[in-house]
Amino acid sequence: MEKKERRVGTVSRGIRCPIIREGDDLATIVTNSVLEAAEIEGFEIRDRDVISLTESIVARAQGNYASVDAIAQDVKNKLGGGTVGVIFPIFSRNRFAICLRGIAKGAKKIVLMFSYPSDEVGNSMISLDQLDEAGVNPYSDVLTLARYRELFGNDTKLEFTGVDYVEYYADLIRSVGTEVEIIFANQPKAILDYTDCVLTCDIHTRARTKRILKAAGAKVVCGLDDILTSPINGSGCNEKYGLLGSNKSNEDTVKLFPRECTALVFDIQERMLRATGKHVEVMVYGDGAFKDPKGKIWELADPVVSPAFTDGLVGTPNELKLKYLADNDFKDLSGEALKKAISESIRAKNGSLVGNMAAQGTTPRQITDLIGSLCDLTSGSGDKGTPVVLVQGYFDNYTN
Repeated sequence: MEKKERRVGTVSRGIRCPIIREGDDLATIVTNSVLEAAEIEGFEIRDRDVISLTESIVARAQGNYASVDAIAQDVKNKLGGGTVGVIFPIFSRNRFAICLRGIAKGAKKIVLMFSYPSDEVGNSMISLDQLDEAGVNPYSDVLTLARYRELFGNDTKLEFTGVDYVEYYADLIRSVGTEVEIIFANQPKAILDYTDCVLTCDIHTRARTKRILKAAGAKVVCGLDDILTSPINGSGCNEKYGLLGSNKSNEDTVKLFPRECTALVFDIQERMLRATGKHVEVMVYGDGAFKDPKGKIWELADPVVSPAFTDGLVGTPNELKLKYLADNDFKDLSGEALKKAISESIRAKNGSLVGNMAAQGTTPRQITDLIGSLCDLTSGSGDKGTPVVLVQGYFDNYTN
C-alpha cells in the first residue's frame, strides 16, 4: 500500500497531568501522562518529538519554596540590615511583590529606584509622549517622588492591571515597619547618592548593572540571583539563580525557580525510549521569550526560558526560506518541478547557513527559546491543566 504524503507539520499538544505535589515522582508521572494521552487520543510518538515540562511542576516536586522571613534573613546577612538601595524592580504582584516584602523586612530603610518610563519587561507607568511633553530626559534625569507626581500626576496605573506600583510597593514596604524613599532613574550609579549597599533587581541586564555599581565604588552589590543561593533555616534555594524566576505561592511564601534538573530530562528521555523505542527530546521551560505588540510587555521574567534540556535541543535552527527560493532561485518553475527543486535544495543544505541569502528572515534564536515560547503559549498561565506539552514535527521540513 502506497504511503500517503504527510500534510501536517508542527503540532503542539497540551498534556493533562495530575496536580503535582512535593516529593512526587515527576519522571514517572510525565512519562505515563504522555503515553496515556497518545493512547486515548490516537496519536503516535515519533523520533525527535519534544516533551516539555513547565518549571512550576519541577519546582513543586522539588519542594523548592522559601518564606518571606528566609528572604529577609539572607538580605540582612548580605546587605547589612541598614539602608538598602533596591533598584530596577519589575512591576508584578506575582513575581516581585512578595520578594519585596522579604527584602524590606531585612532592612531599616529601602531606597526604591524605579526605571522609567517602564520596567525591564515593558510594563509602562507613563508613556514616551508624556516624557517628551514634560521635557524629561530619561537617560540622565533623576526624579524624586514629588517631582514625578508633579509632572505625571497621581494616576499612573498600569493599563492591564489597574495597579499603581509606585504607591503599591511603597505601602508594602511600610507595612513591615520599614522606611521607604522613592526615586526614578535609569543610570545605576544614581542610587549611590543615597546608599552604597545595593540590591539590583533587574533580570537580563544584571551583570552590567553590578559591574557599573562596583566600578563606581559601591560597598556591597547583590542581585536577586545572589539572594537564597543556599538554604536559610531549611528553606529552598537556587544555587545559580537565587530569587530570579520565583513566583508567589501564598502571602508568605515564594516558589523558587527549579534547582538543577538536568538528570530529570534525561530520565524522562530514557523512560520514553524504553516504552516506545523512540528517541524524544525533553526540556523544562518557564516564560516564553516574546513581546506583546499592544501592551509592549516582554514576557520573559525568568532568567532563562529553559533551565534544563536534552542534547538534541542545543543550538539554533538551520533553515532555508522557502519563499526566497520560490521567488528567486526557482522563480521560473512551478508545480511539481518547483516542489522537486526546493526539496533538493533543502536536502543539499550543509553546515551553517549564516550569510546565505536563502536563509534570510529565518529566526536566529536558540531552539529552546523558540520551543519554550510555543509551549508557554500552549500551556497558558491559568486553568488549562496542561503543565506538560508535546511538540511533534518541529524538526520536520518540506521534504518530510
